[in-house]
Amino acid sequence: MRHFRRELWFNIPTRRAFINITDQVSVCVKESGIHDGLALVNAMHISASVFINDDESGLHHDFEVFLERMAPHEPVSAYRHNDTGEDNADAHIKRQIMGRETVVAITAGKLDLGPWEQIFYGEFDGRRKKRVLIKIIGE
Repeated sequence: MRHFRRELWFNIPTRRAFINITDQVSVCVKESGIHDGLALVNAMHISASVFINDDESGLHHDFEVFLERMAPHEPVSAYRHNDTGEDNADAHIKRQIMGRETVVAITAGKLDLGPWEQIFYGEFDGRRKKRVLIKIIGE
């Protein structure tokens, strides 16, 4: 079995964003030379996410509205975590809802995604450097 590892780095200028990283993951699959296997893609920061869904702006807006309803950023005083001087408790909760990682099958040297499926980096507390790990294993 072979393996491949790469980190993607992000410094999103806004507090929240959804970034399509499917092409970057696909490049890694190609560079890995792995024909059949699995690609793990995970956010290496507790206030960011990796998930699979449709790349449609209305849906992304709906995610934003839903997440803000579930865990509103303000008032920051509503969260015990923020008693430490942080203001990002909502980002931790949003990450928990959207998930840490995704695993995608690799078949015939390509990501085996379903119709409309794309891989996204979700940022919930931006304005600093964060990374995503891509780990590919297979033959």
